[in-house]
Amino acid sequence: MNTTEYESNPYDPIIALTFDDGPNTTTTNQILDILKRYRIRASFFIVGDNINGESALIVKKAYDMGCEINNHSKTHSLMTEMTAEEIRAEIRFVSDMTEKITGEPTRFFRPPYIAVNDIMFQNIDLPFIGGYGCNDWDDSVSVQTRIEAIERQACDGMIILLHDSEGNSKTVEALDTIIPDLKDRGFQFVTVSELFKAKGINVSKSGAVLYERVQRTE
Repeated sequence: MNTTEYESNPYDPIIALTFDDGPNTTTTNQILDILKRYRIRASFFIVGDNINGESALIVKKAYDMGCEINNHSKTHSLMTEMTAEEIRAEIRFVSDMTEKITGEPTRFFRPPYIAVNDIMFQNIDLPFIGGYGCNDWDDSVSVQTRIEAIERQACDGMIILLHDSEGNSKTVEALDTIIPDLKDRGFQFVTVSELFKAKGINVSKSGAVLYERVQRTE
């Protein structure tokens, strides 16, 4: 079980920093170094086909640092065009691999391309997570544009959607500004699970909801 703990204040605004499309031994590892430097945790939505002997060690490293490992499908294909059986296989593969590496299955799912349909909601027994991003999958988006987009959107309960895909050095560079700037504004960084817990929301299945920001329901 993951036992890494960081100090947090339940009265401060919170943000869930998330990364898609890993794991790999370069960009993912660079992001982990930044998270460690600022003593924060994040959630990684991993692609099953990117897991190999070396990248599995990075997944375990992230988990041991207090980060959460979640599901982004096996092949990162458009799942709205899949059958129910194919959808279940995509999710099961990543969850099983994650459990082998960390001892825990995945808790949340982010659909590739944020594309969803009723068949997916009916066959994926995990909460669906979206998020606010800055198109950082596009290398033409500058470091400064990434910084400004995230800092402009930042608000309590927000899920930030970024990518730790191989070679995404601009996002790595942007994080070294985004994280301290948001910390200076009073934000603390938590995993997706911690975000739901902090907001008092007990979610075990998506219920045809795609979460982008989590707020208290009282």
